[in-house]
Amino acid sequence: MDLGIAGRKALVCAGSKGLGKGCAMALAREGAEVTIVARGVDALNATADEIRKATGATVHTVVADITKPEGREAALAACPAPDILVNNAGGPPAGDFRDWNRDTWIAAIDANMLTPIELIKATVDGMMARRFGRIVNITSSAVKAPIDILGLSNGARSGLTGFVAGIARKTVTHNVTINNILPGLFETDTMLSRIEAMAKTNGVAFDAARDARMKTIPAGRFGKPDEFGALCAYVCSAHASFITGQNFLIDGGAYPGTY
Repeated sequence: MDLGIAGRKALVCAGSKGLGKGCAMALAREGAEVTIVARGVDALNATADEIRKATGATVHTVVADITKPEGREAALAACPAPDILVNNAGGPPAGDFRDWNRDTWIAAIDANMLTPIELIKATVDGMMARRFGRIVNITSSAVKAPIDILGLSNGARSGLTGFVAGIARKTVTHNVTINNILPGLFETDTMLSRIEAMAKTNGVAFDAARDARMKTIPAGRFGKPDEFGALCAYVCSAHASFITGQNFLIDGGAYPGTY
């Protein structure tokens, strides 16, 4: 299927690794001109080269922390009029809410709620004026099924979800959609590092901890970033103009509910 986004300009946050990289690769395969933002220059450049070689697409890089005002300014200077925006940032740490103070909460909300809102604010009017826009926020399956030790993520990402629900019905008449993708367990560096930490805490081997996590997924495996990217590319496509304000759960069947 031709997704109808060849030549569109895409800004992908945290695009050097994991799910962000999967999204950038999928959009580039569809002919989009991609700008990827990340903090680590080596991984960023390596990913940009990989995407160029795999797809022939034009790929720009921005070394910046997207959660900081100056980082957002740098990203928007490199891609001032994106047709596609993929909001993504690393999640806050796990823990016990009793140990978190106000500064801890503000940091989580700033990174995982206010940063995407600021980027939406900076880009959505231009999208509406041009009569095309696709905004995708990478959130978490914890929005759908909260995880007790991820209270910071539960709160900040749920706040973003509520905000998106309020504005997505206002932009769609201008062919600008805003949706969220909720990943479950994907084989990324972040997820594997969490399993390693869990293994050390519980005094078990990494492989045993990894296998135990995998058994909680009905699909019997972790998700692949390319699978996530394929879903993102479709949600960003010309064919998805009738979809807005939705939460797409992609978790291998781990969520047991009907709704």
